[in-house]
Amino acid sequence: MKVGIDFGTTRVVVAAVDRGNYPLVSFETAEGNVRDWFPPLVAVQGEQRAYGWEAWQLQGQPGWTILRSLKRLLRDAGPETVLEIGGQFLEIRQLLRELMESLRDQLCQHSTLSGGKAGAIEAMLGVPANANSNQRFLTTEAARDAGFEVLGLLNEPSAAAVEFAHRDREDAKKRSDGWLMVYDLGGGTFDASLIELGDDMHSIVASDGIPTLGGDDFDEILAELALTTFGVSSTERDGFSAAEWFTLLEECREKKEALNPNTRKVTIDLERVRADWREVSLAVNEFYEQCRPRIESTREVVNQLIAEHPERPVDTLYVTGGGSELPPVARILREEFGRRVRRSAYMRSATAIGLAIRADAQSGFVLRDQFMRNFGLWRETDAGRSVSFDLIFPRGTILPGPKEPPLESVRSYRPAHNVGHFRYLECAKLAEDGRPVGEISDWDDIRFPFDPFLQHRADLADVPVIRTSGTKSFEIEETYTCDSSGNLAVSIANKSAGYEKVFRLGRWFGKQGKVTARRARARSRAVGDGASAQERPVAHAAVARRRAQAAVAQRNDHRRALAAGMPRVA
Repeated sequence: MKVGIDFGTTRVVVAAVDRGNYPLVSFETAEGNVRDWFPPLVAVQGEQRAYGWEAWQLQGQPGWTILRSLKRLLRDAGPETVLEIGGQFLEIRQLLRELMESLRDQLCQHSTLSGGKAGAIEAMLGVPANANSNQRFLTTEAARDAGFEVLGLLNEPSAAAVEFAHRDREDAKKRSDGWLMVYDLGGGTFDASLIELGDDMHSIVASDGIPTLGGDDFDEILAELALTTFGVSSTERDGFSAAEWFTLLEECREKKEALNPNTRKVTIDLERVRADWREVSLAVNEFYEQCRPRIESTREVVNQLIAEHPERPVDTLYVTGGGSELPPVARILREEFGRRVRRSAYMRSATAIGLAIRADAQSGFVLRDQFMRNFGLWRETDAGRSVSFDLIFPRGTILPGPKEPPLESVRSYRPAHNVGHFRYLECAKLAEDGRPVGEISDWDDIRFPFDPFLQHRADLADVPVIRTSGTKSFEIEETYTCDSSGNLAVSIANKSAGYEKVFRLGRWFGKQGKVTARRARARSRAVGDGASAQERPVAHAAVARRRAQAAVAQRNDHRRALAAGMPRVA
């Protein structure tokens, strides 16, 4: 059985492949209800853990801590990242695997997916367009470890484009030569992709997004408004338990999702949070106005993509994702794009349907996806007097298909040090002089022994990096590969001495994270990056870019000071 799995921030949606049809899979809850989604929740009490609908039943129960929006943590996590939840220290890799295992059990035993018990489940998985390699690796490995046969990964807006093209096949001949812009505002991330539609071949032209913006943020805005209106002080809010925050946010999510363009007031039942509290009513316009800066930031991303690719007009702005159901989203987009805005008939499920179509070898659709970020490393140049960025795989590089050989990029040189200290990163954009700018993700360093006498050392971290003439006679070759899912690896070989090492590239050994009661209330924000619990998503993309550029300048100064030992390309 083949399926498409949209592993969302607040909902997991699954679509099946069924003889040219792609129906959504429905799940049976413990109460006997039927839902077309699976909650990606984790519940912890001591050494006990529950997931999905079982965790859903435990919300509000004494002693249980509920982790909401696990997907948002993946961006800054690695396989060794540890979370503190309810007093327990748990690897995020373990939590993700067990959540996937729970999903698979539900599919096999309590869903409409026929054949789940009898055979393997082959899955095409969705990831945000700007997901880094860490997130791609963690998602793939968790699904495989849980028993899924992973067919591949596909960017979520790309999957939505496949669904659009499949449903719009009858009108394909009426299309002009313009682009399709997919606007995907989900529960935790926003992605926009510019796509060229062919008859059966579709190509990703460009993608961008805001990885920390989604429907979760609208829930938080509504929760803060409700508490302010009721007169709850900041001190009282700081004293909320994780269960209270979770209950409040779920109440706000339910009421938010019930809004329609004719709604004038929204009522939040605070009695669900504390028994001696009562309902509070808010004017929806006040709520919408507080949401507007975040929605405007998504419009700016769309405009920037269009400005960067003026060669063709955008015919259709295809709006999808659960966060896009908020009434002001379509209204704000229509202010600028008018009749080109087209809301999906499957706002919460277009991605899953597109993934299922992509999984179906008989569908006839081919999608050429691309590298969404620039990947490279810092190199020492000018005999150690300066540092430059060596771009290995540029943003926009077309990824290979699932059965095609991986991309390959090779570097050869003669080293000037005893040990090569490789510092990798991904970045959204490059300046005119090739410097990384915009959002930057630093990866784990790796070390390789240029000196053959060090080749059997298990750990080179304590070996001083020194310049030496003794290694200049050796030929070093770095071979970088990237597979169809965007996973990266490098083989570094001393060709002269006859030895090599292979490394999977990513950020595997980041700092530990902690999910305290207050942080678990929303989305357990920053894992491994030292961010505070009070940090909020940047409201405007331009502000985010300016801050990132300032951070890059500081990082570059620091890196130049640490330049000694960086490998060189002759």
